[in-house]
Amino acid sequence: MKETLSLRSGMSVRQRQLIFAVIAGCFIFGILVWGTTMPESAYGQKNLVPSAAHPFGTDHMGRDMLLRSVKGMSISLQIGIAAAFVSSCIALVLGTLSAAFGGKVDQFVLWLVDLCMGVPHILLILMISVMMGGGIMGVSVGVIVTHWPRLTRIIRAEVMQLRTQPYILAARQYGYSWMTVARRHFVPHVLPQYIIGLVLLFPHAIMHEAGISFLGYGLPLDMPAIGIILSESMRYLALGMWWLAFFPGFLLLLVVLIFDRLGAALRDLFDPQFGQE
Repeated sequence: MKETLSLRSGMSVRQRQLIFAVIAGCFIFGILVWGTTMPESAYGQKNLVPSAAHPFGTDHMGRDMLLRSVKGMSISLQIGIAAAFVSSCIALVLGTLSAAFGGKVDQFVLWLVDLCMGVPHILLILMISVMMGGGIMGVSVGVIVTHWPRLTRIIRAEVMQLRTQPYILAARQYGYSWMTVARRHFVPHVLPQYIIGLVLLFPHAIMHEAGISFLGYGLPLDMPAIGIILSESMRYLALGMWWLAFFPGFLLLLVVLIFDRLGAALRDLFDPQFGQE
């Protein structure tokens, strides 16, 4: 009886997590599509404080802050998602190869991990962005280079445990190479951890992109990115225009928290035992 109740409770938890994952995905996708398809003239309107007509108010140039924030958030999402995806692919390849081949390959990958983690992310991204002249390419490369080490360690640890399993040893005895074993067994096994790690990389990438743009070393000033919007709003806070920083910052915080909660929901969905508990 207790096992039945526990199973039902676990299933209800997983169902709630699935519903949240779908709603969160639709919310993020909606912002991305809305901001991407928005024409440039859509956010130039009369200068007003927050009201029913302009929920986020307007800035010093009369631009509607709701539309401008959505536009900037979509730009940050595009850069963050693309950079996080490439960085996670690097982590998947290096983590799998490091654990599969071992020896000097493992030592080299661990050396790269320690090298990247030895410098604070924001400082390393700043250096790379400045070296590449800033812009979308500089920020993207900086995020890609700095966000793969932690996920690499997780994937490496999973593969290290898997390589001693009997069926892996049997595959090696039958003459299969480590590349074949990695493709057929290692990658499918670590795929759930990879997906969760990929989702959790998104908020880090978005926050770091916004931070670099806020400091003036990221995206160009003519782009309505969240970091640039927050940077512009700092000079008007003393004039009482608090909404210029509050609402864009709140939207950024909301998106980051949704991604973090989405990662936890996916963890529950991929781990039935955890979901039942």
